[in-house]
Amino acid sequence: MTKRILIVRTSSLGDLVHMLPAVSDIAAHVPDASIDWVVEEGFAEIPSWHPAVHEVIPVAHRRWRKHWWSADTRAERAALRRKLGEREYDMVLDMQALMKSVWLVRQARGPRHGLDLRSAREPLASFFYDVKHKVKFWQPAVTRQRELAAAALGYTYEGEPDFGLESITDGVEIEPYSVIMPSASRDDKLWPEEDWQRVFAHLNKHGLELRLLSGNPAETARAHALVAGNARAHVLPRMSLTEVARVLAGARIMVGLDSGLTHLSAGLGRPTIGIYKASTPVRTPLEGPAYTASLGERGNAPSAETVLSAIEQALDFDDTAHADLAGGNLAN
Repeated sequence: MTKRILIVRTSSLGDLVHMLPAVSDIAAHVPDASIDWVVEEGFAEIPSWHPAVHEVIPVAHRRWRKHWWSADTRAERAALRRKLGEREYDMVLDMQALMKSVWLVRQARGPRHGLDLRSAREPLASFFYDVKHKVKFWQPAVTRQRELAAAALGYTYEGEPDFGLESITDGVEIEPYSVIMPSASRDDKLWPEEDWQRVFAHLNKHGLELRLLSGNPAETARAHALVAGNARAHVLPRMSLTEVARVLAGARIMVGLDSGLTHLSAGLGRPTIGIYKASTPVRTPLEGPAYTASLGERGNAPSAETVLSAIEQALDFDDTAHADLAGGNLAN
């Protein structure tokens, strides 16, 4: 009998990537599960990549809050309420544990599961769940999500996280370029220009083109300034998340600040170096099937030498992995 599950996890980009292995676990342990996922409209592509997700239900909270009481916003909120209420779920699972996610959970029909008072980021949220689960707070985000899903659905997961991103990675060939994410939403996350220049020169020395990502006009201007005069570098145009994911999937290596796209690169199985300066990697380290390095911590950015050393290890890992794969193909 089909078990209908509604997942509420609306944002942000990195948090949604961290959620994907829990969806893979559910699909593996509850083979009759039909999973719907409520997500912020700007990130709706992410759950659509996972083959176990039946329906993606977009919410526009970020846009609505600017004009909460306008006629258009009220109409869209009413449509979402009808959408959430039209199906009876066997479980409504809040994977965010915030008051903004509780607002959505309360509109859905079915037993409400979430984190308990001591586990939730916003403890007040726990009072609105029918069933509450304890998950240790100071763990990597991927682990927390996997543990909450396992506790709610009554199974024990094992093995390395499976991000379920074959729809992006299948058929993609690795090409001689690196992807760089040098910008962030906050200035205190930025890394010195002279350190980036050393990284760029090192990657170029390895025969790798530089492809820089940016999210808004200010970030685009910063990216152009960083690679001015470098004939083997260019700033990518604005793309959809799926298009960006495919660029990441084909890269030899990715080096970026702590951002959602850096976490996506790791989840896609590409060697990825994350530079942490205003946050700690204890709860949000890079995780994925290839080489990853989460360097630095809040108030203590990694040195250029540390990043260059990690790049060498990442490229060596990738060379070894490709050699092993080629050897396996020859053996067959």
